[in-house]
Amino acid sequence: MPPGTRAVLLLSGGLDSATVLAWATRAGYAVHALSFRYGQRHQLELERARALAARWSVAQHVVCDIDLRPFGGSALTGNLAVPKDRDAQAMATGIPVTYVPARNTIFLSFAMAWAEVLGAQDVFIGVNALDYSGYPDCRPEFIAAFERLANLATRTGVEGTTRLAVHAPLMQMTKREIIELGRSLGVDYGMTTSCYDPAPDGAACGHCDACQLRRRGFEQAGLTDPARYQSVDDPPD
Repeated sequence: MPPGTRAVLLLSGGLDSATVLAWATRAGYAVHALSFRYGQRHQLELERARALAARWSVAQHVVCDIDLRPFGGSALTGNLAVPKDRDAQAMATGIPVTYVPARNTIFLSFAMAWAEVLGAQDVFIGVNALDYSGYPDCRPEFIAAFERLANLATRTGVEGTTRLAVHAPLMQMTKREIIELGRSLGVDYGMTTSCYDPAPDGAACGHCDACQLRRRGFEQAGLTDPARYQSVDDPPD
């Protein structure tokens, strides 16, 4: 891969996407970061995405405005309660109400479109199939299927001038392994946010699935989580 090769990277402002941003940048890609204001409960993740994009000197950072609230169906875009204090077995069973219907399909479609305009052959996404909450659009089968679709649905794919590859480098990593990788790449996880239900001042709840997975990952890595929580209590077992 020649240094400066263009790539589109989905940047949420969370721990996983920050790690992928560092990985792609260190690998020599000219990253074009893409974030979304999609009707999520809070704007903190966009603030963190902007800060991360600046920290890693991306070639371009675009924030797209789309509104998924009219469809409902998720605690992240509506008034449904965010589940708290679920154990590992519960998180591994079923699809939680924090799942936003078709979100990654929509996000990747935008990334695919931008990549075609840029002439980029690479799209990066920070999905993970091990330490996650059971989302169907975080599985390797989904990523592989979307890559096939992208090469059928674009002019560059049909003409054979560019073949799009969708990279999910964290797919088979535990949260501990992701954190350890990020630390080795120089990621400041204090710049990231993971909480599904933060306080108005941005403090994480410490009890939603995302907080529990994050805190357990730091604990297993023997590191202190730099996130600010609403209360101080023991990390989940």
